[in-house]
Amino acid sequence: MGGSAGPETLDRNSAIPLYVQLTDLIREKITGGEWVPDQKIPSENDFNTLFGISRMTARQVLARLVDEGLLFRVQGKGTFVSHRKISTRSPSYMGIREQLEQQGYATKTEILSEALVEADGRVARELSLTEGTPVYAIRRLRRVDDTPISLHESYVPESLAPGIIDRDLATQQLCTVLELDYSLQMAKVTETLETSSATKVEAKLFGNRVGTPLLLLEQRISSASGLPFEFSRIHFRGDMIRLEFHYDL
Repeated sequence: MGGSAGPETLDRNSAIPLYVQLTDLIREKITGGEWVPDQKIPSENDFNTLFGISRMTARQVLARLVDEGLLFRVQGKGTFVSHRKISTRSPSYMGIREQLEQQGYATKTEILSEALVEADGRVARELSLTEGTPVYAIRRLRRVDDTPISLHESYVPESLAPGIIDRDLATQQLCTVLELDYSLQMAKVTETLETSSATKVEAKLFGNRVGTPLLLLEQRISSASGLPFEFSRIHFRGDMIRLEFHYDL
């Protein structure tokens, strides 16, 4: 059996329904740190044995906590405790690393590759360039407390930021270098957000399974004059990151 649910018992004389009591019990074990991320929890049969509740009731409780994001299921293996999601706003509001560090997380950025390449059709369209124009392609992996959480793929025209890959982009945020060293200040941002599934390469980088849900945020960043100077694709681990959007209407 997975993590122990005892020695607690459910109060059958209480006005609070048993499924609510069990839901609260499991939630407290997770939020209190007794059950930790990726730990397997008792099965529906285990809960039936421990508390004398029906498997259907246990199934409903676990399904509810899966919907809340506290648990996740692995087909054929059981139910596990989810990682606590980190809330961040779009990088257009503030660099992801800066946001995480303000929340007290230890971050680390690994440069996976930096190269001068010819813009393909998609990158050329996003940056209003002719296909084949030289652009810098920069791939970075960001970790929080040594756990990989996001994969950043950015493209910047060589003509606008010559030599940028010679800068230390592991310790400095790309947006900061673009603004301070090249006077390219973010003023207009077009974003799209959609779900994605981890490829074999992405799964290996994140340390999870192929097909694991990811969040894909694409950004086209322009100056106040409307000049596009960066196109980025950021894959976030959907089990660890929650993106927040705030609007003043």
